[in-house]
Amino acid sequence: MTINCIIVDDEEHALEVIKHHMKQVPYLNLIAATTNPLQALQLINTHQIDLIFLDIQMPELSGLDVVRAVNGKSKVILTTAYSEFAAEGFDLEVVDYLLKPVSLPRFMRSVQRAMKVLQPSTVSVQLEEPLDYDYIFVKTEQKGKMLRINISDIEYVEGMKNYVAIHHAGQRTLALLNMKDLEERLPKKLFMRVHKSFIIALNKIIAIEGNRILLRNIKADIVLGETYRNAFHEMMRKKLMQ
Repeated sequence: MTINCIIVDDEEHALEVIKHHMKQVPYLNLIAATTNPLQALQLINTHQIDLIFLDIQMPELSGLDVVRAVNGKSKVILTTAYSEFAAEGFDLEVVDYLLKPVSLPRFMRSVQRAMKVLQPSTVSVQLEEPLDYDYIFVKTEQKGKMLRINISDIEYVEGMKNYVAIHHAGQRTLALLNMKDLEERLPKKLFMRVHKSFIIALNKIIAIEGNRILLRNIKADIVLGETYRNAFHEMMRKKLMQ
Protein backbone atom coordinates (compact mmCIF):
# COMPACT_ATOMS: atom_id res chain seq x y z
CA MET A 1 0.00 0.00 0.00
CA THR A 2 1.26 3.47 -0.95
CA ILE A 3 0.08 6.50 1.00
CA ASN A 4 0.19 9.79 -0.91
CA CYS A 5 1.10 12.62 1.48
CA ILE A 6 1.59 16.35 1.63
CA ILE A 7 3.24 18.38 4.38
CA VAL A 8 1.93 21.84 5.26
CA ASP A 9 3.88 24.05 7.67
CA ASP A 10 4.86 27.72 7.57
CA GLU A 11 8.30 26.88 9.01
CA GLU A 12 10.87 25.43 6.59
CA HIS A 13 12.69 23.66 9.41
CA ALA A 14 9.51 21.85 10.46
CA LEU A 15 8.94 20.77 6.84
CA GLU A 16 12.45 19.33 6.69
CA VAL A 17 11.95 17.34 9.92
CA ILE A 18 8.81 15.62 8.60
CA LYS A 19 10.42 15.07 5.18
CA HIS A 20 13.39 13.41 6.87
CA HIS A 21 11.10 11.11 8.88
CA MET A 22 9.07 10.23 5.78
CA LYS A 23 12.21 9.00 3.99
CA GLN A 24 12.44 6.26 6.62
CA VAL A 25 9.04 4.90 5.58
CA PRO A 26 9.02 3.40 2.05
CA TYR A 27 5.25 3.35 1.63
CA LEU A 28 4.88 7.10 2.25
CA ASN A 29 4.87 8.94 -1.08
CA LEU A 30 5.51 12.67 -0.69
CA ILE A 31 3.51 14.61 -3.28
CA ALA A 32 4.46 18.08 -2.02
CA ALA A 33 5.75 20.05 0.96
CA THR A 34 4.51 23.62 1.19
CA THR A 35 4.39 26.59 3.53
CA ASN A 36 1.19 27.83 1.88
CA PRO A 37 -2.09 26.30 3.14
CA LEU A 38 -4.01 27.67 0.14
CA GLN A 39 -1.66 25.82 -2.18
CA ALA A 40 -2.22 22.71 -0.10
CA LEU A 41 -5.99 22.96 -0.62
CA GLN A 42 -5.43 23.24 -4.38
CA LEU A 43 -3.30 20.09 -4.29
CA ILE A 44 -5.97 18.24 -2.33
CA ASN A 45 -8.57 19.22 -4.93
CA THR A 46 -6.44 18.14 -7.89
CA HIS A 47 -4.59 15.08 -6.57
CA GLN A 48 -5.41 11.94 -4.65
CA ILE A 49 -4.00 12.90 -1.26
CA ASP A 50 -4.43 10.24 1.42
CA LEU A 51 -2.67 11.88 4.36
CA ILE A 52 -1.79 15.46 5.34
CA PHE A 53 0.85 16.39 7.93
CA LEU A 54 -0.55 19.77 8.92
CA ASP A 55 0.70 22.55 11.17
CA ILE A 56 -1.97 24.37 13.17
CA GLN A 57 -0.64 27.89 13.63
CA MET A 58 -0.12 29.46 10.19
CA PRO A 59 -0.86 32.92 8.78
CA GLU A 60 -3.81 33.47 6.44
CA LEU A 61 -5.38 30.07 7.15
CA SER A 62 -4.92 27.97 10.29
CA GLY A 63 -4.49 24.22 10.22
CA LEU A 64 -7.91 23.76 11.82
CA ASP A 65 -9.43 25.89 9.04
CA VAL A 66 -7.76 23.59 6.52
CA VAL A 67 -9.16 20.49 8.26
CA ARG A 68 -12.65 21.94 8.02
CA ALA A 69 -12.16 22.81 4.35
CA VAL A 70 -10.86 19.32 3.54
CA ASN A 71 -14.01 17.90 5.19
CA GLY A 72 -12.79 14.31 5.41
CA LYS A 73 -11.48 14.03 1.84
CA SER A 74 -7.99 13.31 3.21
CA LYS A 75 -6.88 12.10 6.63
CA VAL A 76 -4.97 14.57 8.77
CA ILE A 77 -2.15 14.36 11.32
CA LEU A 78 -1.79 17.70 13.10
CA THR A 79 1.62 19.03 14.13
CA THR A 80 2.11 21.90 16.55
CA ALA A 81 4.20 23.16 19.43
CA TYR A 82 1.09 23.90 21.52
CA SER A 83 -0.89 21.17 23.28
CA GLU A 84 -3.98 23.30 23.95
CA PHE A 85 -5.30 22.61 20.45
CA ALA A 86 -5.47 18.84 20.98
CA ALA A 87 -9.12 18.62 22.06
CA GLU A 88 -10.37 20.73 19.16
CA GLY A 89 -8.26 18.71 16.75
CA PHE A 90 -9.76 15.43 17.90
CA ASP A 91 -13.23 16.96 17.72
CA LEU A 92 -12.51 17.34 14.01
CA GLU A 93 -11.62 13.63 13.86
CA VAL A 94 -7.98 13.96 12.93
CA VAL A 95 -5.88 10.78 12.96
CA ASP A 96 -3.31 12.01 15.44
CA TYR A 97 -1.75 15.05 17.10
CA LEU A 98 2.04 15.43 17.09
CA LEU A 99 3.82 17.85 19.38
CA LYS A 100 6.96 19.51 18.04
CA PRO A 101 9.77 18.68 17.99
CA VAL A 102 8.52 15.45 16.40
CA SER A 103 10.71 12.43 17.14
CA LEU A 104 11.01 9.56 14.66
CA PRO A 105 9.52 6.92 17.05
CA ARG A 106 6.48 9.12 17.72
CA PHE A 107 6.17 9.85 13.99
CA MET A 108 6.18 6.12 13.25
CA ARG A 109 3.43 5.42 15.76
CA SER A 110 1.35 8.14 14.16
CA VAL A 111 1.88 6.68 10.68
CA GLN A 112 0.85 3.23 11.95
CA ARG A 113 -2.33 4.76 13.30
CA ALA A 114 -2.99 6.35 9.91
CA MET A 115 -2.42 2.99 8.22
CA LYS A 116 -5.12 1.41 10.33
CA VAL A 117 -7.54 4.19 9.39
CA LEU A 118 -6.69 4.12 5.69
CA GLN A 119 -6.59 0.34 5.37
CA PRO A 120 -8.93 -1.14 7.99
CA SER A 121 -9.04 -4.88 8.42
CA THR A 122 -11.54 -6.54 6.09
CA VAL A 123 -12.35 -9.08 8.79
CA SER A 124 -13.16 -6.44 11.40
CA VAL A 125 -15.43 -4.65 8.93
CA GLN A 126 -17.33 -7.84 8.21
CA LEU A 127 -17.76 -8.55 11.90
CA GLU A 128 -18.91 -5.03 12.74
CA GLU A 129 -22.61 -5.06 13.61
CA PRO A 130 -24.61 -1.95 12.81
CA LEU A 131 -26.69 -0.43 15.59
CA ASP A 132 -30.36 -1.27 15.33
CA TYR A 133 -31.19 2.06 16.96
CA ASP A 134 -29.49 5.42 17.32
CA TYR A 135 -31.49 6.91 20.19
CA ILE A 136 -33.26 6.00 23.41
CA PHE A 137 -36.30 7.37 25.21
CA VAL A 138 -36.06 7.78 28.98
CA LYS A 139 -38.58 8.61 31.69
CA THR A 140 -37.50 11.79 33.41
CA GLU A 141 -38.06 12.99 36.96
CA GLN A 142 -40.91 15.13 35.61
CA LYS A 143 -44.09 13.04 35.81
CA GLY A 144 -45.40 11.92 32.45
CA LYS A 145 -42.42 13.29 30.51
CA MET A 146 -40.27 11.11 28.26
CA LEU A 147 -37.19 12.49 26.53
CA ARG A 148 -35.40 11.30 23.41
CA ILE A 149 -31.60 11.17 23.74
CA ASN A 150 -29.36 10.45 20.76
CA ILE A 151 -26.84 7.68 21.47
CA SER A 152 -24.07 9.67 19.77
CA ASP A 153 -24.69 12.63 22.11
CA ILE A 154 -24.17 10.69 25.34
CA GLU A 155 -20.87 11.60 27.02
CA TYR A 156 -21.20 9.71 30.28
CA VAL A 157 -23.78 8.41 32.75
CA GLU A 158 -23.62 8.97 36.48
CA GLY A 159 -25.46 6.79 38.99
CA MET A 160 -27.49 8.70 41.61
CA LYS A 161 -29.32 6.22 43.88
CA ASN A 162 -32.80 5.86 42.32
CA TYR A 163 -31.88 7.89 39.24
CA VAL A 164 -29.16 8.13 36.67
CA ALA A 165 -27.86 11.43 35.32
CA ILE A 166 -27.29 11.18 31.57
CA HIS A 167 -24.85 13.81 30.34
CA HIS A 168 -25.45 14.42 26.66
CA ALA A 169 -24.55 17.25 24.26
CA GLY A 170 -23.79 19.57 27.17
CA GLN A 171 -27.07 18.78 28.96
CA ARG A 172 -27.83 16.75 32.09
CA THR A 173 -30.99 14.65 32.21
CA LEU A 174 -32.17 12.79 35.30
CA ALA A 175 -33.85 9.54 34.30
CA LEU A 176 -35.82 6.96 36.28
CA LEU A 177 -33.42 4.10 35.52
CA ASN A 178 -30.74 2.13 37.31
CA MET A 179 -27.18 1.75 36.09
CA LYS A 180 -27.50 -1.96 35.32
CA ASP A 181 -30.51 -1.50 33.04
CA LEU A 182 -28.85 1.34 31.13
CA GLU A 183 -25.54 -0.52 30.89
CA GLU A 184 -27.33 -3.44 29.24
CA ARG A 185 -29.22 -1.16 26.88
CA LEU A 186 -26.30 0.94 25.61
CA PRO A 187 -24.20 -0.63 22.79
CA LYS A 188 -21.13 -2.29 24.31
CA LYS A 189 -18.86 -1.31 21.43
CA LEU A 190 -19.49 2.37 22.24
CA PHE A 191 -19.88 2.46 26.03
CA MET A 192 -18.21 0.88 29.02
CA ARG A 193 -18.89 0.84 32.73
CA VAL A 194 -15.74 1.94 34.55
CA HIS A 195 -17.08 2.46 38.08
CA LYS A 196 -20.20 1.54 40.00
CA SER A 197 -21.31 5.13 39.42
CA PHE A 198 -20.02 5.78 35.87
CA ILE A 199 -20.62 4.58 32.32
CA ILE A 200 -18.55 6.43 29.72
CA ALA A 201 -18.61 6.87 25.95
CA LEU A 202 -15.36 5.31 24.73
CA ASN A 203 -14.94 7.76 21.85
CA LYS A 204 -14.91 10.67 24.33
CA ILE A 205 -11.74 9.45 26.12
CA ILE A 206 -8.80 11.80 25.53
CA ALA A 207 -6.41 10.69 28.30
CA ILE A 208 -5.91 8.31 31.20
CA GLU A 209 -3.98 9.51 34.25
CA GLY A 210 -3.55 6.71 36.76
CA ASN A 211 -7.10 5.84 37.83
CA ARG A 212 -8.60 9.02 36.34
CA ILE A 213 -10.24 9.00 32.92
CA LEU A 214 -10.41 12.33 31.12
CA LEU A 215 -13.24 12.89 28.65
CA ARG A 216 -13.31 15.44 25.85
CA ASN A 217 -14.80 18.77 26.97
CA ILE A 218 -15.89 17.22 30.30
CA LYS A 219 -14.62 18.57 33.63
CA ALA A 220 -16.11 15.77 35.75
CA ASP A 221 -13.64 13.57 37.63
CA ILE A 222 -14.24 10.04 36.28
CA VAL A 223 -12.55 7.47 38.51
CA LEU A 224 -11.75 3.94 37.35
CA GLY A 225 -13.16 1.53 39.90
CA GLU A 226 -11.25 -1.52 41.14
CA THR A 227 -13.95 -3.94 39.95
CA TYR A 228 -13.80 -2.64 36.38
CA ARG A 229 -10.05 -1.97 36.13
CA ASN A 230 -8.90 -5.21 34.48
CA ALA A 231 -11.57 -5.14 31.77
CA PHE A 232 -10.89 -1.48 31.05
CA HIS A 233 -7.12 -1.92 30.81
CA GLU A 234 -7.56 -4.96 28.57
CA MET A 235 -9.74 -2.93 26.24
CA MET A 236 -7.19 -0.10 26.20
CA ARG A 237 -4.30 -2.50 25.52
CA LYS A 238 -6.01 -3.53 22.28
CA LYS A 239 -5.96 0.13 21.17
CA LEU A 240 -2.47 0.99 22.43
CA MET A 241 0.08 1.98 19.79
CA GLN A 242 3.39 0.34 20.72
